[in-house]
Amino acid sequence: QVQLAESGGGSVQAGGSLRLSCAASVLSFNSRAMGWFRQAPGKEREWVAHISWNGAPTYYTDSVKGRFTISRDNAKNTAYLQMNSLKPEDTAVYYCAAASKIWTMQFENAYWGQGTQVTVTS
Repeated sequence: QVQLAESGGGSVQAGGSLRLSCAASVLSFNSRAMGWFRQAPGKEREWVAHISWNGAPTYYTDSVKGRFTISRDNAKNTAYLQMNSLKPEDTAVYYCAAASKIWTMQFENAYWGQGTQVTVTS
């Protein structure tokens, strides 16, 4: 059974930082790409970042480049999203995802967590 549990969300003022964690109970974690997505109220879920199974390469959507950093610790079966210089437009529910197929960077039919709320106030 696959379980992904996000934590670390909360409310922060603009310019602040949060670190999200995704604890994964999934077979072959160290062979799966991991991703972070977000969904703002009234909007569709959008991709934020993803990371290869061994930690590199990493990819980011343009709006978070230079502010967010995705990382992973395969020994702990955990992925992270460090978010700095947060803006009100970063407000969303953040979801982590594990690629459904090992050794790929594809997130179609991915495994999903339940999400964690991030609220950035101005």
